[in-house]
Amino acid sequence: MSQLQTGTDAVTAKQKHKPVSKKAISAPQVLNEAYCYGRPSSFSRGMRLDIKGMTILLISGTASVDEYGRSIHEGDFRAQTWRTYQNITALLEAEGATWKDVVRTTCYLRDIERDYAAFNEVRTEFFNQQGLDPLPASTGIQAILCRPDLLIEMEAMVIFESDRGSEQKG
Repeated sequence: MSQLQTGTDAVTAKQKHKPVSKKAISAPQVLNEAYCYGRPSSFSRGMRLDIKGMTILLISGTASVDEYGRSIHEGDFRAQTWRTYQNITALLEAEGATWKDVVRTTCYLRDIERDYAAFNEVRTEFFNQQGLDPLPASTGIQAILCRPDLLIEMEAMVIFESDRGSEQKG
């Protein structure tokens, strides 16, 4: 009897399982899709999840890449950082979000000892321009990035109420 009951419970649990609504995030006007590279890469620029009235955006590692998939601003850390923020901003806007919805960033720097001060200056200026209060949680990590000409890459996590009014989205 207990095996039958356990099997029935498993079937009932499967019937109750409701998949999370998922959608790829895209902003091709500023940042091409990774699968369009000369050597395609298999990931989405970001993923939108809608769960019980909440929207979560998971922005993949984003860098100073243009709408044609080319690395830009080679050798210029500050310019690469600004372009990275521009690319993430476009991905957020594609889903009706802003930096005020960002709850966490992870920032990967090729040479954290050399570039962290410049990174923090650009980040502080950018976040001040966005009027962020409170600031997102953040982690800075030194890492070898996917292209040798990239000096910085960032990912972000965003959470907002799915049914909020459009006046709050922009």
